[in-house]
Amino acid sequence: MLKMKKISTTYDLKVFTDSGDYFGDVEDSIVAGNRVFGWKIKSTKNSFLSRILGSAKGVIVPHQLVKAVGDILIISKTAIPNSGSVEADDSVE
Repeated sequence: MLKMKKISTTYDLKVFTDSGDYFGDVEDSIVAGNRVFGWKIKSTKNSFLSRILGSAKGVIVPHQLVKAVGDILIISKTAIPNSGSVEADDSVE
């Protein structure tokens, strides 16, 4: 059964990856018409984003990568920025 939820209730929800890592907090949603296109996730202290991004404020996660919205937001681990893989690819060539 599909449950409806007001967008305003999702602000400041904790965001976790499907592997259980704390990712950050919902700051805002990107909505056009009646469709959610993405989520602005802010980097918070002790979050996975703060370790990867450093001084950046956050990221935008496409709604296609959201697996569940309830008391928390669960996203696919493919949403994690992978800064280390670019360096690893350069060293292989």
